[in-house]
Amino acid sequence: MMEADDASTSAALMKKFASTVKGVGVPEFGWRICLAHEFQEKRKPFQASNVSLSNIVEHLGLGVRYLKWWYRKTHVEKKAPFIDMINSLPLRQIYGAPLGGFGGGTITKGWRGEFCRWQLKPGMYHYKTVIADQFTVCLRRGGQTLYQQVLSVERPHTLQGWNWGFCGSFAFYHALYPRAWTVYDLPGQNVTLTCRQVSPIIPHDYQDTSLPAGVFVWDIENRNDFALEVTIMFTMMNGTGTKDDKKGGHWNEPFYLEKEGEAVSGVLLHHCTHINPYTMAIAARAQPGRHLSHQTAFSPTGMCRALWTDLITDGQLDSPAGPSPTTQKGEKTAAAVAACCTVPPLGKNTLEFSLVWDMPRIHFGAGEREHLRRYTRFFGSSGNAAPELSHYTLTHYRDWERKIEDWQRPILENRSLPAWYKSALFNELYFLSDGGTVWVEVPSDADITGGLRSEQGGLPALPPVLGEFGRFAYLEGQEYRMYNTYDVHFYASFALIMLWPKLELSLQYDVAASVVKEDCTQRLHLMSGRVSKAKTRNVVPHDVGDPDDEPWERVNAYLIHDTADWKDLNLKFVLQVYRDYHLTHDHTYLTDMWPVCQAVMESELKFDTDGDGLIENSGYADQTYDGWTVTGPSAYCGGLWLASVCVMCKMAQILKDDAVYQKYSDVLERGTASFEKILWNGKYYNYDNSGKSYSNSVMSDQCAGHWFLRASGIGDGEFQVFPQSNIHSALKTIFDLNVMSFANGTMGAVNGMRPEGVPDTSSVQSDEVWIGVVYGLAATMIHEGLVEEGFHTAEGCYRTVWERLGMAFQTPEAYCEKNIFRSLAYMRPLSIWAMQLALERREAEESAAP
Repeated sequence: MMEADDASTSAALMKKFASTVKGVGVPEFGWRICLAHEFQEKRKPFQASNVSLSNIVEHLGLGVRYLKWWYRKTHVEKKAPFIDMINSLPLRQIYGAPLGGFGGGTITKGWRGEFCRWQLKPGMYHYKTVIADQFTVCLRRGGQTLYQQVLSVERPHTLQGWNWGFCGSFAFYHALYPRAWTVYDLPGQNVTLTCRQVSPIIPHDYQDTSLPAGVFVWDIENRNDFALEVTIMFTMMNGTGTKDDKKGGHWNEPFYLEKEGEAVSGVLLHHCTHINPYTMAIAARAQPGRHLSHQTAFSPTGMCRALWTDLITDGQLDSPAGPSPTTQKGEKTAAAVAACCTVPPLGKNTLEFSLVWDMPRIHFGAGEREHLRRYTRFFGSSGNAAPELSHYTLTHYRDWERKIEDWQRPILENRSLPAWYKSALFNELYFLSDGGTVWVEVPSDADITGGLRSEQGGLPALPPVLGEFGRFAYLEGQEYRMYNTYDVHFYASFALIMLWPKLELSLQYDVAASVVKEDCTQRLHLMSGRVSKAKTRNVVPHDVGDPDDEPWERVNAYLIHDTADWKDLNLKFVLQVYRDYHLTHDHTYLTDMWPVCQAVMESELKFDTDGDGLIENSGYADQTYDGWTVTGPSAYCGGLWLASVCVMCKMAQILKDDAVYQKYSDVLERGTASFEKILWNGKYYNYDNSGKSYSNSVMSDQCAGHWFLRASGIGDGEFQVFPQSNIHSALKTIFDLNVMSFANGTMGAVNGMRPEGVPDTSSVQSDEVWIGVVYGLAATMIHEGLVEEGFHTAEGCYRTVWERLGMAFQTPEAYCEKNIFRSLAYMRPLSIWAMQLALERREAEESAAP
């Protein structure tokens, strides 16, 4: 397939760029936008007013129970709801690539230049632009300052002693995660600045990828015929824009660290809160020909003329010695680091800065346990690692970049892949670091199942992968605050298993440990109004907990349904176990998981109420589409069930468990016959067998089970479950109806489509587009040879989210054709890596063909 021409549809983002400069080292592919761009479409989050009257009536009880629960949670317990339906996040079309590795917290620098999204407190987000956090440039010649400008398009009401309002038409931002570039053409100065942002996101690396650190490399191009002195100043407030910033007790101090012939200089900003204290450090690399200076503390309020004058006088800061006084209550403090170099006529030079943060010991909201972040294994847990982290970051980032380029190069240089896909594939990975992610050490004396060993259907006390690689968790979404939401991780997991497989296996062990446990705490479920156990034994949990509570100790933060009766969770566990084994060849993992797989399948068998080998849904939304009722045999859950039965046969064959093989072979034979007889209508599989008006809707996700079989290297021959002709027909029907008959084929695949070509509006989710589901659908199409259809289907989502709606680095769970979206910054779109697996599988098959 020839590369698509992306210029026409992405050019609008750069339409206002008034310069011709290209910057230094900016790659061809990625997401590029002029800083003067304004998105025309302003969408609103999904609210109760968007629900149809019939759905309001149907969910009236849920609404009343939720309001009571929400009031008690927010006003009595003083906690944040795991899903806040009352205060959905508004859309801010400003975000860029986040800084930081996995599990140490993240700081997001927006594409317009502002530091605007913070996740230092584990799993909890704060959306505040801290206006003092800036880069400023000063140009000098012959002892005179020619130009001094904050590199921000903002015009704030504070710090008005600074020169704000850089013209956005002379700058652009380019993201190819985990790096991003901002190019500034300084008006009238014949100087171009390229700021390159680098985070340590390196596949198959389990050390540097954990670091809470980022680098800003400034490449300076001087097009004048005379030399210039160029200073870049980095200012940072001690805090993240919360009320804690003014509580008092915070202080700053300069530092200088030299080792192994390399030196860094900067300022430590000690943020001394009672819970989860941390130190941030801004620093610059000391090299010959560079002059470093600092201001230990200044007040980031009022006009703030003193700092501005200090820099403009001689291009340097005063560099006072010793620590600052601690702040008083109501007082804020900030710090600055400046680096200066000479840039020859028609020449270039470089300045390097780092931003690190050290919060080694963390408590979640309940405060019951202390956890050590993963990076403490390498940098200690005493809270004094910021200088060492700064030094390591500034002296190792080039190695990070070499590894990043080696990883990305084969994909970027593949001319058969469209440019939008290269941007989407890498930029969607942002969520692995910025999904409220935590990565913590597991104590050496831990017993993850509470004493239940493998021979009793449990697991080893501390599986080696957990001991060596730690415990990993990421949120369902920044708004849907539940860790490792399993029905969604099913889609997102492709990114982990392909790039950081040990973290996927670690996560699976944690889920398996929860399977065999029970929590008899009785609680109310908001949809049904019924009371039941918090966690039932031998079923997969919905999630491993809320960061505002105590994750891993108390699972199933999700309260809407009792997910012990959900039909997809157990199946998704079994499918992922085999998929992971297929891609890692880890026989120990398969052996450990085998008794757990048998247990969850035994629990699942009870849903086959008529003994025909096919499970039935229970007449409510008992699966990942938790607002879309399904009754009886269904395409989605029935297909997942048959795929799971198939991989049980495959695993039993590998492990030489003849009894289990025979048992599930019999189920598979009966179940496949029932599935085809009940649900196949000659063109596609019906949504369900309820006989209701929507039962013959075309579900975009009806081939999910087959998708996982293909991703696991099976699905044909002895282990063929679904007739090939039927899968091909279903995918073509989905493409014709859900994709091409929806929004003129430009917005991906709608979840449900009626056979006559109009969206299914029977539920609040059937007429949504779920981006992560669309990427999985596209992967299925690619597996089946429908490559162009797969790319076209996925392209609609990328164009909508990244180019039209301004949702870069906050890809939502869902949007409708018009007006609304739901749940910003969501886990599921990581499923785009399933497309890459499908492409690699096809390439390998074509190479092996005679």
